[in-house]
Amino acid sequence: MSAVCQVTGRKPGYGKQVSHSHRRTSRRWEPNLQTRRYFVPSLGRTVRLKVSAKGLKTIDKRGIESVVGELKAKGVKL
Repeated sequence: MSAVCQVTGRKPGYGKQVSHSHRRTSRRWEPNLQTRRYFVPSLGRTVRLKVSAKGLKTIDKRGIESVVGELKAKGVKL
């Protein structure tokens, strides 16, 4: 599975690492992804989501029911 948050859609950022001698090499900044299990009462089961730290805050603010409903509307398999 790729390094993408299922809630916010955050992806890795790309750029250059610059050494002391100013030699540049490619690198990527990974999002802070966590795998979390949530119980969704409307589905009657747990759902496993790969979410970023920002996605966790979004779920805390809006609620898991709202977030799962939005994901289902997008066609994401849960």
